[in-house]
Amino acid sequence: MAAKDAAKELEFKISKGEFVQDSNMTFQTLAEKWLESYAIQAKVSSVRARSKEANVLLKRWQKTPIKNINKAVYREYLNELSKVYSPNYMDGIQSTGRMIFKFAIESDWLQQNPTENYSLPKQQTTIEEVEKENLKKKFLEKNELVEFLSLARINGLSNDYMLFSLLAYSGIRIGEALALKWPDVDFKRGSIRVSKTLYNPTNNKKHFTLLTPKTKGSIRTIKMDDQVMKLLKKHLHKQNEIRIKNRQHYHSQNFVFTSEDGYPLVQKIPAIRLQRLLKKLPHIHKSITLHSFRHTHTSLLIEAGVGLKEIQQRLGHTDIQTTMNIYAHMTDNMEEKASHQFSKLMEDLQLL
Repeated sequence: MAAKDAAKELEFKISKGEFVQDSNMTFQTLAEKWLESYAIQAKVSSVRARSKEANVLLKRWQKTPIKNINKAVYREYLNELSKVYSPNYMDGIQSTGRMIFKFAIESDWLQQNPTENYSLPKQQTTIEEVEKENLKKKFLEKNELVEFLSLARINGLSNDYMLFSLLAYSGIRIGEALALKWPDVDFKRGSIRVSKTLYNPTNNKKHFTLLTPKTKGSIRTIKMDDQVMKLLKKHLHKQNEIRIKNRQHYHSQNFVFTSEDGYPLVQKIPAIRLQRLLKKLPHIHKSITLHSFRHTHTSLLIEAGVGLKEIQQRLGHTDIQTTMNIYAHMTDNMEEKASHQFSKLMEDLQLL
């Protein structure tokens, strides 16, 4: 009966001109066609990220005809990948897979989308605990930040102290910091305007692109500490001196953080400088990166009693989960401190 119904449905689709013959096209050809279409309306950075995620799928299906990639085949491979890659990266791979096969359906190369009704395996509690533990190692406590910035002020190289201070006191992303131009700095109101990000995957100082932030929420004006604004004034004065000194070879484009010839800093330089300074602080056993200053800023805002919504807006978070994860750790920290302070206060009282 089911076979008869299927045959009738097939006849009906053929009569209406709606029948789609699954294509023998390989997955590699499909992925290339999709990427070409996707690149027309997406940012360069997004295309690069999606291309990397598509390459993971290509490792298994490069020469496989797309008609052979059914739901069972798709599920098996994605489940296998979930044991290798992080949940965040798997979300990206899954999203890319969905877009590729949706493109195939819309192009009438497939009848059914193998990604439909598939969900990535849920994280186990043990993995969540490990991630929470790892989070503790991704930002600096207040005393560690004070020590690091003191070291950067004394032993830092050009731009170091100013850049690391700005990252710690603002929570902006490194790409947003390197894209800042002097008109973005409002000395009168004591704020900075974040409206773009520097994209330079090759780390060639001359080959950079300024992109709009990933989301509208990332475009924001941030009120800054008076000390940081004073540092920025000194930084501008020093930069003007360098520009005059190197005026014949200076490519002035109004960037706040530049090399000696005026080009914006490439991200690789502060990343190397950060590790250089951390080596002088061997007692800080943490995997600190440039992005860690963003987590550090978040944790300090939480410790200062700032609300989650305000933190989300200040940092331009679209997903509040990152804020929540750090909040959970900081809450544990603050409860422990509160308990210790209370015990110290009541130590003279004998209950037994």
